[in-house]
Amino acid sequence: MLNRSQIKIVLDSLENMFPHADCELEHENPFELLVAVVLSAQCTDALVNKVTKDLFKKYKTPEDYVNVPLEELQQDIRSIGLYRNKSKNIRKLSQMLIDEYDGEVPSSKEELEKLAGVGRKTANVVSAVAFGEPAIAVDTHVERVSKRLGICRWKDSVLEVEKTLMRKIPKEEWSATHHRMIFFGRYHCKAQNPQCEVCPLLELCREGQKRMKKASK
Repeated sequence: MLNRSQIKIVLDSLENMFPHADCELEHENPFELLVAVVLSAQCTDALVNKVTKDLFKKYKTPEDYVNVPLEELQQDIRSIGLYRNKSKNIRKLSQMLIDEYDGEVPSSKEELEKLAGVGRKTANVVSAVAFGEPAIAVDTHVERVSKRLGICRWKDSVLEVEKTLMRKIPKEEWSATHHRMIFFGRYHCKAQNPQCEVCPLLELCREGQKRMKKASK
């Protein structure tokens, strides 16, 4: 496991590699972001952005999603995985926003998690990106990177990864680190064929060193 000084090296390296890392889901307001994040589960941001380009022209408010037939909404997001379930959740959360929040997206993670189809990761993303609340949302990239680097243990659950990162990373750096870890995992430390040979963190990364030894045999 990395110690605090080593973690500081990791954070500085990630900042150098991806100084402008930010949410890649295209949106213009908290409600669009909420819908986009719900759609992004087990799906690439690129595909979500392709779908929401037209979706957000057609649907502007929670009322728009509630008033359209479910089958029509399903057709509008059909190219996205789990589109049937996601369309139901979007309609449900839209109705909840109308009934309980005057049509506005709540800023707190606790309130966001009450919405249909909104888990802890989605709540963290919306709270951090839309409202500037410090948060670390653990997606597949963040989980993979933190375990490969030895910040977290391989056996840690997603919640344990989140709590460990929150404990070991300064609070004011949570949101920025979350985005940088995603970029690092998406474009450098990929699930398949990570770029260990050119990684500035190779000296700290036991997983990378193991991979390099294996490749040299």
